[in-house]
Amino acid sequence: MLYTGFEEDKRLVQVVPSARQIAYENMELFCFIHFTVNTFTGSEWGDGTEPESIFNPTELDARQWAKTAAEGGMKGLILTCKHHDGFCLWPSKYTEHSIKNSPYKNGKGDIVRETAEACREFGLKFGVYLSPWDRNNSSYGKGKEYDDYYLNQLTELLTEYGDIFVIWLDGACGEGPNGKVQKYDWQRYYKVMRELQPNAVISISGPDIRWCGNEAGEVRPSEWSVVAKDMTDPAITAALSQQEDNEEFRNRPLDETQTDLGSRERLANEKELAWYPAETDVSIRPGWFYHEEEDEQVRSFENLKDIYLKSVGGNTTLLLNLPPMKNGRIHETDAANLKQLGEFIENTFKHNLLQDAEISILSASNAEKSNGEALRMDDYDSYFVNEEGDKELSINIKWEKPRKVSYLVIKEAIPLSQRVESFSVSYENDGIMQECYKGTTIGYKKIIDLQEIETANLIINIDDARVAPAISFVGVY
Repeated sequence: MLYTGFEEDKRLVQVVPSARQIAYENMELFCFIHFTVNTFTGSEWGDGTEPESIFNPTELDARQWAKTAAEGGMKGLILTCKHHDGFCLWPSKYTEHSIKNSPYKNGKGDIVRETAEACREFGLKFGVYLSPWDRNNSSYGKGKEYDDYYLNQLTELLTEYGDIFVIWLDGACGEGPNGKVQKYDWQRYYKVMRELQPNAVISISGPDIRWCGNEAGEVRPSEWSVVAKDMTDPAITAALSQQEDNEEFRNRPLDETQTDLGSRERLANEKELAWYPAETDVSIRPGWFYHEEEDEQVRSFENLKDIYLKSVGGNTTLLLNLPPMKNGRIHETDAANLKQLGEFIENTFKHNLLQDAEISILSASNAEKSNGEALRMDDYDSYFVNEEGDKELSINIKWEKPRKVSYLVIKEAIPLSQRVESFSVSYENDGIMQECYKGTTIGYKKIIDLQEIETANLIINIDDARVAPAISFVGVY
């Protein structure tokens, strides 16, 4: 099937997000807490033979985790309830390799419960990570027997700890204690997840949220949420995922073959499509678990800011990992740098200069300039959309006096799909309009660094779209 222009574009925009996907994308920024026996052995991947007795965080306070995340501007927290080593941070009835046989609170602790309660206290949503690979359990690799075990533990997590906003599944899959590899029954897993937590998204090795493809915080220049449906196949995620513990993988840049996932040309021959938005996941340290020798290698505020602007500002969500120390607390450097990020987000995007501006929209289907009031509201109840067939529009923002502007935020009305193919931004300088930015995709959110230019007039030109562009929000800061 060759690209057929308008009819093909209409087909592409028939793909729209679910309510749970929209809610997830609206959260924008959340944290990972990687914490297990690996924290005490100094490894990244445990092998399942670690004695439960080594797990003893003497100062653990889940409230400190939640407070750190909230101060960092985060809206949710995902806990590694069980990593590949099989050690459970809750007293699971289905294994002895758990917190119930550790010195922590004399075997009476439940870190999953403590974390869920702390999240509620600090206004965060709570998510769970349950590795499908269990290097401790003897049934791993035995088909249905292991699937039953995995689903029993999943059921515990999804029924005993309140609302869950995400179930995070990675693609690692290796040999178990018996030398066998388990073939996961993904569809059976998904069915249980949907039944028990229907509002939760299933991420990465799941049908709702896509891994960006690297762990270095790198983002595609053009990120599409509408992609080929076969990308939702967990086997594709598994093939791209880390299959052994090595530092090289964590620093690996984006695979060049994966840079274009959703252009018209890329999707022209795809029969089935899916709304499958990307998530950028990265750790604040070189490792995903805490290692004392990395205390001087914590990402700086400037680096975190750069990743935030490129990821959340590049049509992806951002999942930032904060690994607690052996005592169970997040290191003061990690917390301080993240707090700076939270302050930057809050202070920078607090006052929208659009509130003091005159805004008008011009397009072929609007020969008379339209009032741009709908663009001041950051929601999907109001948006501006061109008439069908009209793919270009110009958004003109004027102030009475020149204003210093640092960032421009543009959001599409994604309930109507992702439509914009290319756009540009110009500003008035000494009475002359100068182009200062040229971009491709917008999607859920685009943040453009305007480098503190001073101007009384900004113009956003949507130069091409799949069908009539639908813009829900513009912010100037």
